[in-house]
Amino acid sequence: MMKRTKMILTALLAGVIMIGTAACGEVQVETVATTTKATTATEATETSDTAAATPAEDTKVVLSGALTLTGSTSMSDVGTALAEAFMIANPDVTVSVGGNGSGEGPTAVNDGTAQIGMLSRELKDKETPDAFDQYIIGFDGIAVIVNPACGVEDITPEQIADIYTGKITNWSELGGEDQPIQCIGREAASGTRGAFEELIGIEDIAIYAEEQNSTGNVKQSVAGNPNAIGYVSLSAVDETVKALKLNGVDASEETVKTGDYVLQRPFLMIAKSGTTDELTNAFLDFVYSAEGQTIIADDGIVPNPNK
Repeated sequence: MMKRTKMILTALLAGVIMIGTAACGEVQVETVATTTKATTATEATETSDTAAATPAEDTKVVLSGALTLTGSTSMSDVGTALAEAFMIANPDVTVSVGGNGSGEGPTAVNDGTAQIGMLSRELKDKETPDAFDQYIIGFDGIAVIVNPACGVEDITPEQIADIYTGKITNWSELGGEDQPIQCIGREAASGTRGAFEELIGIEDIAIYAEEQNSTGNVKQSVAGNPNAIGYVSLSAVDETVKALKLNGVDASEETVKTGDYVLQRPFLMIAKSGTTDELTNAFLDFVYSAEGQTIIADDGIVPNPNK
């Protein structure tokens, strides 16, 4: 009897131990599951916080390299001003501006020594205009200048033509002093000369006492000679010379803009047709930006906002 009782107690004790063990096992599983869920939620939160703390990638393209502009000396000032501002915005870029006349622009772009050509006139047929993308960045008046001591204030296009073809040779014929007129002009490759002769109607028949290779040299020559007459970009006119009225109309940015001053021409930038050069296209975009247009206007040129 006692033996049987011991067996029963032993069995009951074994059952209690198994139940306890099973119960403990359930607690452990639940604990592990809870811990796992908590860890996963924490990781998700940390991942979310990390993503929120990480700034969006800067998608701005960082430009670098060298860019060359060449051609018209009349566009040298505005080209340099645009280049300087572009380099400030893009510190890893170097822009060089030079040239000895508009004719150099298409030649340099064609042979690859420049990415952008500058012309103070339209392209000529012999320069194969279709080979280039053309951008009129603005319009500039051509001022007919004399020495400040000259007594003449107003002139007509016909009189200018007569002066530069030798039909009028003395200032007295225009109401000035009895002094010979000395005609100053630009070299044959100059866009200013090309535009001036075309607009006045004296292409290939103009007679010059002096031919200068830059706008600045023409201005300096006229400033130092009381009998001289010359022509320069309107933006180059200063107190050292006097710009003559044309048919009673002052040479000014406003009269160029309205069209009342007829002696005007486009300022042109050209690049190879369909160019994919990143730096070239970025610079041309800058030229037509609000900042670029302001720079052009500040240089005395009437901006053309239409690219």
